[in-house]
Amino acid sequence: MTRVFLESFGCSSNVADGEFMTGCLLRAGFEVVEGADEADVLIYNTCAVKSPTENRMFEILGRVPRDKKLVVAGCLPLINPGRLRTEVGFDGLLGPASGFRVVEVVRGVERGEHPIWLDANAKPPGLDLPRSPKNPVVSIVPVAYGCLGSCSYCCVVFARGRLRSYSLEEVVARARRDLASGAREVWLAGQDMGCYGRDLGTNLVELLKGVCSVEGDFFVRVGMMTPNYVREMLNDLIEAYENERVFKFLHLPVQSGDDEVLLRMRRFYTAEDFKNIVHTFREKIPNITVATDVICGFPGETEVEFRRTERLIEDVKPDIVNVSKFFPRPRTPAERMGPRVLVGEVKERSRRMADLVRRIALEKNRAWIGWEGRVLIDERGKKLGSWVGRNFAYKPVVVKSEDDSLLGKFVNARVAGAFQTYLEAEIV
Repeated sequence: MTRVFLESFGCSSNVADGEFMTGCLLRAGFEVVEGADEADVLIYNTCAVKSPTENRMFEILGRVPRDKKLVVAGCLPLINPGRLRTEVGFDGLLGPASGFRVVEVVRGVERGEHPIWLDANAKPPGLDLPRSPKNPVVSIVPVAYGCLGSCSYCCVVFARGRLRSYSLEEVVARARRDLASGAREVWLAGQDMGCYGRDLGTNLVELLKGVCSVEGDFFVRVGMMTPNYVREMLNDLIEAYENERVFKFLHLPVQSGDDEVLLRMRRFYTAEDFKNIVHTFREKIPNITVATDVICGFPGETEVEFRRTERLIEDVKPDIVNVSKFFPRPRTPAERMGPRVLVGEVKERSRRMADLVRRIALEKNRAWIGWEGRVLIDERGKKLGSWVGRNFAYKPVVVKSEDDSLLGKFVNARVAGAFQTYLEAEIV
């Protein structure tokens, strides 16, 4: 029996792809092992959204022993195929949303062939495929592949293509099946949740209503949404978010606080739009956790334009800000844009932004001290006897307990301490 090791990197959609591939391999009779050293075939389900991530992928791929067969899966083979063919000795290639095709590719590798399946716009596999979850408490359900955006810096469109949504019925059926198997969190995943269903005549609001209609005690987490799509359904979306089963967690990437930079990025909203969306959500759901993304040093970004981003973050005070330095990605319009911000200046702006968001994150978390309520335990902590859970606002809450059966259970907890990235609580 061929032994296969599979490891996924990157976004929730990629992790879900890996879980489905593992399920398909197991059903086909392969032995899926925990360590690369035990395997005959290694499958790395890669991410290449940013240059540092891509470089890390190449470091990992470069360390594969010569006596192992290597399949490179995920986004990297479609984002930077030239570098991959030059620097890595692989035995097979497999793009995202491959589903049962992973079995065909591994069988081809066994026969000594060099199978390649790369199609960014292929019809996604069915959601009824076997799935082997990394975390039994979390059901990651891909609701769509691709998006409708044309962001000038983004290379993911080369790997995941244009929008192809699953029907509401398919998503609800998958969620119901996973919840019946013990999951307590349903993560709705896609490149842009805001445009879900526009190719089918439906939308995210209807999807949330459908998933929340499933019986059970569970939470739903909504993935990243581009502001311009949220703006168009704002009031209805807030109403859907008010359902007690929806995590009060809003991931709304702004990328820049300057409208001219946003135009060059091909982001079809303004900084004021972003502020209005967050303000309207907070009016109705005061304790909602707001996450956003910022790119520092986009081509042509001046010091004045960057300060507008700093002011926006200071004004809005998101709980979480993912800070990225600009790196040109292959074949994107931004790769050819100028003038480039000097590398040293990009690093300095990134440092300033990181300092700002650390301060805000700690300030926001300290406001939770004294809060008491239900926490869903969804993973083991790093230290013996510690557990990590989420409250209704998707805040990470660390508790201590000698009870070894807490995974997937709700506990009552009181927050006693706050740190930049998590809350510390006592079970009461």
